[in-house]
Amino acid sequence: MSLDILKEDEELNPILSIVNLVDVFLIMIAALMIIIVQNPLNPFSQEEVVVVKNPDSENMEMIVKKGREIKRYKASEGIGSGEGTRAGVAYRMKDGSFIYVPESGNTTSVPNQ
Repeated sequence: MSLDILKEDEELNPILSIVNLVDVFLIMIAALMIIIVQNPLNPFSQEEVVVVKNPDSENMEMIVKKGREIKRYKASEGIGSGEGTRAGVAYRMKDGSFIYVPESGNTTSVPNQ
């Protein structure tokens, strides 16, 4: 007879059904988090990654990940400015290689590295 009383109490208590719903939602949230972390499209799951945020704007930012190290570089007004002279022209070939052609007035040789 005591078991019948406990069953009646469970059926009458609405809090128990809410507790069960909370448990179901917690399991769903945990499953979603596991899916997001293991997503192969996540750019930071790779070993080496470069992400450019806001390209061609004043607040451009570049995030570089190499192994476990992540560095952030922010654009400044000094980009593309500085002292120096034009040394020559570089051409990209169809196979992806580059050819450097020094300008005629340039007599300085560049050592191979």
